[in-house]
Amino acid sequence: MSDDRPYDIVLFGATGFTGALTAQYLARNAGPERRWALAGRDRARLEAVRKRIGLPELPLLHADASDPASLAEIARRTRVVATTVGPYVLHGEPLVAACAAAGTHYADITGEPEFVDLAFARHHATARETGAKLVHACGFDSVPHDLGVYFTVQRLPEGVPISVDGYVRGGGRPSGGTVHSAVTALSRARQSARAALVRRRLEERPAGRRVRGLPGPPRNVGGWALPLPTIDPRIVARSARALERYGPDFTYRHHLAVRRLPEALGLAAGAGALALLAQFPPVRSRLLDRFPAGGGPTPEQRAKSWFTVTFDGRGGGERVVTEVSGGDPGYDETAKMLGESALCLAFDDLPETAGQTTTAAAMGEALIGRLQRAGITFRVLRDSRG
Repeated sequence: MSDDRPYDIVLFGATGFTGALTAQYLARNAGPERRWALAGRDRARLEAVRKRIGLPELPLLHADASDPASLAEIARRTRVVATTVGPYVLHGEPLVAACAAAGTHYADITGEPEFVDLAFARHHATARETGAKLVHACGFDSVPHDLGVYFTVQRLPEGVPISVDGYVRGGGRPSGGTVHSAVTALSRARQSARAALVRRRLEERPAGRRVRGLPGPPRNVGGWALPLPTIDPRIVARSARALERYGPDFTYRHHLAVRRLPEALGLAAGAGALALLAQFPPVRSRLLDRFPAGGGPTPEQRAKSWFTVTFDGRGGGERVVTEVSGGDPGYDETAKMLGESALCLAFDDLPETAGQTTTAAAMGEALIGRLQRAGITFRVLRDSRG
């Protein structure tokens, strides 16, 4: 990518809750030599963010998710765009299109499978031609899971069938934006299924290798493990298809881990009820009205939040158990993950990939190293090798 663009990174959506946290993270960690800017449609709100993060000279750019020309302009002027503007299935595609056309690397924090599949169908081919890396799910969806499996696989034998089970634990509170994205995704089950079918028809699969990523079955593992039907196992499977190191026959199963059966039953019932209620527009509107976009948990609430993902990997007669852990998963750590993903795409020596890709395939060890230095832990708990 040419270095004559005036910016290294543009952050789109800095006036939202997670966007403002990402702006704060970049202000503290990007370094004075990095050329970055904030973009959005409301200059007064951008100025308020700029004042809050203490960078009065930081450039502010106009961009509106409903104005493709403004998005094309910021894409042409930077090496990387990072965006927090969701729900992505409603507001995200024009920016993906602009980055793909301009050869600009792109990172978001979506957890919406429909959006990711539509972006692949419509913009993957263009991005491959221009050299743009389109990297979705650069927040808690799906960085700890994608890179955690990558970290685990590197410690198992090569050229053998590998299976990995991931167990997610954590505590935190959602922001309004997260609730809006989740409810919107639940309300679009049929559209999501159609988008997934289109992707399967277009996507090349690795010859001579088998890859599966799916929610894990319920099981008792010294607590209860429930199937977790998020985007994460799909992202892990896409990394496995892209990287031969995952072996000739790879399986990833994704679980939510809880301690007691009543808690497990309550979570399952709550998730089912939310999915059902999201199908009815009046009820959906009332749900969303209770969680206005732009707000979120306080610093004190976020300080009490945490996450741990444990990975149990097996292959070639060996077993490795690893763990990825950190603080507030939805906001502080997501802002960190997105900020470091943008910095990694802009400045690190990375594999030659282009088109829609994943954090593991596009950034791998470089992003793990960045996150470790930033305070997210990757460690081995058990290693049966040798």
